Amino acid sequence: MSKPVAEFTPINIAVLTVSDSRTVEQDTSGQYLVDQLKAAGHNLADRQLIKDDIYQIRAVISHWIADPDVHAVITTGGTGFYIRDSMPEAVGVLFDKAIDGFGEMFRLISKEDIGMSTVQSRAVAGMANGTGIFCLPGSTGACRTGWEDILKEQFDSRTRPCNFIPHFMRVNPNHG
Repeated sequence: MSKPVAEFTPINIAVLTVSDSRTVEQDTSGQYLVDQLKAAGHNLADRQLIKDDIYQIRAVISHWIADPDVHAVITTGGTGFYIRDSMPEAVGVLFDKAIDGFGEMFRLISKEDIGMSTVQSRAVAGMANGTGIFCLPGSTGACRTGWEDILKEQFDSRTRPCNFIPHFMRVNPNHG
């Protein structure tokens, strides 16, 4: 007797692009993420593009963290070493728990494409108030790597042995 396959659970995902130079029309990275999350069966909760300002970043993400209808946030941009790149500093203080493995895996996977330049990636992730926050670099290629090689599978409730969906829904399947 085969075990039944879990049902797909769509989640609501907000996308934030951080850029001092792009407009929404030029935002290929953010648009890629929107297109992919919709193609996977998820819902776009909100999309914004703001300047790389630590306090604007915190304000937007804090609003989404407080919204029970937003399950996850994906950001693109602001993870580099340039003076204005402040995503890790902006979001780190908001995390209840860091997801250290996200940044580690992103850099490991990215090494195949960009070599040792991957050490300059400051991709980070964490949970805050049951909302997952996943911060990717600003290039479309980096967003493709993050989505295809990590997030797409982890945002799928059918992925075994585990995925992020129970955390977003605040349900621990191992506790009655």
